[in-house]
Amino acid sequence: MRAYKRFSKRGFTLVELMIVVAIIGVLAALAIYGVTKYLASAKTSEAKNTIGSIARGAQAAYERETAASELVAEGSNSTAASHALCLSATPVPGAPPPGAKYQPRTGENEDYETGDSTTGWKCLKFSMSNATYYQYNYVRGVSTVATNNPAPSNADGFEAAAVGDLDNDGTFSYFARTGNVNTVTGALILATQIYIENENE
Repeated sequence: MRAYKRFSKRGFTLVELMIVVAIIGVLAALAIYGVTKYLASAKTSEAKNTIGSIARGAQAAYERETAASELVAEGSNSTAASHALCLSATPVPGAPPPGAKYQPRTGENEDYETGDSTTGWKCLKFSMSNATYYQYNYVRGVSTVATNNPAPSNADGFEAAAVGDLDNDGTFSYFARTGNVNTVTGALILATQIYIENENE
């Protein structure tokens, strides 16, 4: 007579199931946190990159030599070429978008199509056609858009800034980069870093 070994069918215990559920819950929480941080980082990257472009536009505008169109009499000299920062631009949009994106208008004399050869966005040769999370601004002089950002030390300075309210809670985030003209050498000196305040607000 042959003996057969019988195995009883055994399932998971309640404790084992609870441990598995707890592990899945922890992994899901970490994943949600990671995705949230990634999305916030992607949005703030927009502000940092755009401010860099505006600051480079201000630097390029300053490095261009400008000279007045004039008729020079025989035996005399023309006015010397000069360097000058662009005058302030109109903020785009008029107020920071409240937790949403703003689509810039691309018509003549609208949003980034305002200014002229010495003023505003056209002077900076800067424009955007993609929707943005932030209000962008360029100010020439000692005023500062970002609340605690060190302002340029004289009227020959500028600030490129972004103001946002990503979560629409009324608290603003600020990103800014300043530049200042050395009154002795005439060189334009840019801030070493972008100033950031309330980055993920």
